[in-house]
Amino acid sequence: MRLTIESKHLDGIAVIVPQVFQDDRGFFLEAFRKDQFLEMGLPGEFVQDNHSRSARGVLRGLHFQWDPPMGKLMRVTVGSAFLVAVDIRKGSPTLGRWFGLEVSAEDKKQVWAPAGFARGFCVLSDYAEIQYKCTGIYNSGGESGIRWNDPAIGIPWPIQDPVLSGKDESAQLLADWLQRPESDNFRY
Repeated sequence: MRLTIESKHLDGIAVIVPQVFQDDRGFFLEAFRKDQFLEMGLPGEFVQDNHSRSARGVLRGLHFQWDPPMGKLMRVTVGSAFLVAVDIRKGSPTLGRWFGLEVSAEDKKQVWAPAGFARGFCVLSDYAEIQYKCTGIYNSGGESGIRWNDPAIGIPWPIQDPVLSGKDESAQLLADWLQRPESDNFRY
């Protein structure tokens, strides 16, 4: 079974599509294979799996972690969501640019965004479950976020009046993050 990179974006993001075997009983796919990921230039080691469920209109993000740096391989296993990654690497030619893609349980696409990208999503279906493999163990003391509606980034989210956590609602702007000494951990 082959995993393939459908497209690459912003010098780090990859959209990955699995080969799916489907019949009247259902389907089978390999979402991750270390050997194939390494062949494609993607990480072969993940240390944490996360799984979240959110209702229509919920927006989570834009989150990132610098200690330890964390990359995420995200996929939607129930429903549909708009997955986003924003380049927050100092010195990057694509600093502040974003990539977004509607992903669903039906299309089975995955989005890889390495450390140095802030990630988020909004739910487009009645509810959605998002699973993501992480390259770093979660550390609340080494994580932060960028405001979802930072005008300097300008993401045209496909929902109106998103449901946000207090933490996401009051997240910093990208310009504020770039002034913090921790931002030096993400240099291009």
